[in-house]
Amino acid sequence: MLVRHAVAAMVGLALMAPVAFAAAPRHPRANINARERRQAERIRDGREDGQLTRGELDRLRADEAAIRAEERVYRQSGNGLNRAERRDLERDLNRTSREIYRARHNDRVPE
Repeated sequence: MLVRHAVAAMVGLALMAPVAFAAAPRHPRANINARERRQAERIRDGREDGQLTRGELDRLRADEAAIRAEERVYRQSGNGLNRAERRDLERDLNRTSREIYRARHNDRVPE
């Protein structure tokens, strides 16, 4: 009975290992940079659609520039990004993403 449970556990782990491996980002730099590109595109789309006022556009662009500058400092300080730096950048990107959404959906019209 114990052998069956051990075999079942090993089979389960063997089936889950490829899924866990695939979920881990292989190139974290690309992940951060990809998010920055997507957010810049969302800002650009909001400008083209007339969903962002000039003030909102300037503030969002400044936020994006600050994140890029912070990332540059982190990357120059050592061997890439450590866990705390990556977490900080992700938190900043999350905050900016929410700001982009709110600015695009607040029914203000550019003058």
